[in-house]
Amino acid sequence: MLIKFRYTVGLGLLLFMTTLWAEIAIPQLSQRVTDLTGTLTAEQIVALDTKLAAFETKKGSQIAVLMLPSTQPEDIAAYSIRVADAWKIGREKVDDGVILIVAKDDRKSRLEVGRGLEGVIPDAIAKRVLAETMKPHFKNEDYAGGIDAGVTQIIGLIEGETLPAPSGETSGAGDGFDTFLIILFFCCIVIDLLFSSLFGKGIGAVLSGISIGGISALIAFFLALDIGLAVIIGVVMFVILKLFYISGGNSGGGGSWGSSGSSGSSSSSWGGGGGGFSGGGASDSW
Repeated sequence: MLIKFRYTVGLGLLLFMTTLWAEIAIPQLSQRVTDLTGTLTAEQIVALDTKLAAFETKKGSQIAVLMLPSTQPEDIAAYSIRVADAWKIGREKVDDGVILIVAKDDRKSRLEVGRGLEGVIPDAIAKRVLAETMKPHFKNEDYAGGIDAGVTQIIGLIEGETLPAPSGETSGAGDGFDTFLIILFFCCIVIDLLFSSLFGKGIGAVLSGISIGGISALIAFFLALDIGLAVIIGVVMFVILKLFYISGGNSGGGGSWGSSGSSGSSSSSWGGGGGGFSGGGASDSW
């Protein structure tokens, strides 16, 4: 009897460990569009990422796309919720994230909808996005077209929903902040040179500082960043550049600053904002 019990327990543990081993690993999230199949071209990925980034900046909601060969032996719905738990797409306590998963070799797709969007994208609507909008493209091996069409429809649905305004503190705000710093850097140089030539170094510096504060607020408004913080950063950047860069007139230093800003922009990564999911969404096959 004891031997039989040990055998049963051992077999159960073996099956459990086998199940864990068989699960497809969740890829690390670093960008809005992740293609593990090599199907999408670099240009297609950039185009999709740009569209999703612009939407996130405008609305605050996050959408992520994952394309992988297969989720087998796991069902795509079970795999999708594991991805959602790991990535946490959407804003914390707003839960306005959406994950689109395409398992190419399985010929299956899944739309995982955050808790905060289940009202605007109920399961029936999610199913129609997959079956009516995306499936025709997938049947013709047009994966980029299908994903783009689905993303466009999802964006249209979310844009009609009343959600908290973007705070500029979401994980995706790094792209907008990098853009802000680059634009502000050149504005500091141009405005200081202009005002210094017109009013002299003393008055010109004061007028330049005031102007930079106003321009910082304007840039922040268009990039949906925190305006108060942007003004402070703008003035501080101007003072630093005035002390160590502009007054020195060192063109070599300018090249150094420019390359630093460029590398900072290219090295920025993206991640989820802490959004929650509860299994809402739909699956489809083609």
